Amino acid sequence: MLRKERLAGVTIRLTGGTDGKGGGDGPLVILLHGFGAPGDDLVSLAGAIDPPAGTRFLFPEGPLSLNFGFGDARAWWIIDMNKIAQDRAAGRFRDPRMEVPKGLAPAREQVLALLDEAERRLDVDPGWTVIGGFSQGAMLACDVVLRTRRPFAGLVMLSGTLLCRHEWEPLMPARRGLSVFQSHGTHDDLLAHRFAEELRDSLIDAGLSVEWTSFRGGHEIPEPVVRRAGSYLRKVLPKL
Repeated sequence: MLRKERLAGVTIRLTGGTDGKGGGDGPLVILLHGFGAPGDDLVSLAGAIDPPAGTRFLFPEGPLSLNFGFGDARAWWIIDMNKIAQDRAAGRFRDPRMEVPKGLAPAREQVLALLDEAERRLDVDPGWTVIGGFSQGAMLACDVVLRTRRPFAGLVMLSGTLLCRHEWEPLMPARRGLSVFQSHGTHDDLLAHRFAEELRDSLIDAGLSVEWTSFRGGHEIPEPVVRRAGSYLRKVLPKL
């Protein structure tokens, strides 16, 4: 079951909870999809992950619609995929570590507004909230966590990477003790495994508690990662 509505100007999908449509006052897991995916791309994870009873899942839809010629492709900010393809064809691997994407700040403000309204309208305890995502959504979730003092229960980064290093790293110590789940494929040809490792190491050095899962695969969320993400949620979220 699924409930679709709008919060803070963002289309969202809700599932789980006491009624299968996000009801009740249980913990909340917010997952942000990746670049070029439809708004419901990660919804199936709610049925595959085994979280504590009563957990609600909220899936926001990126505000930007992409003209890919098929489906409902969405994004949080624009990425020049043609340039990435050209670089790959020429043997140049993308290094995002110093990038500050032009659309990152407005995307962050939109998610922060969504969090504010979710707390009001969905009776959400911010200390019972896990935020995360896949790829671009994982990077956005990390940015949101580092730039707010909300007492999140955890951060989930699936195939994300290190961005705007000179901005992120000075912010990390303020999140000392925060629990993080991070996964990445060793054969990811879009976001290099070594840059995800650098993000992990920076977080650990700053005092965050990182549960790291490396897998033999590409830019994806394989079944073993889903299982471990479920185990992680059962550790960081309250059992009602």
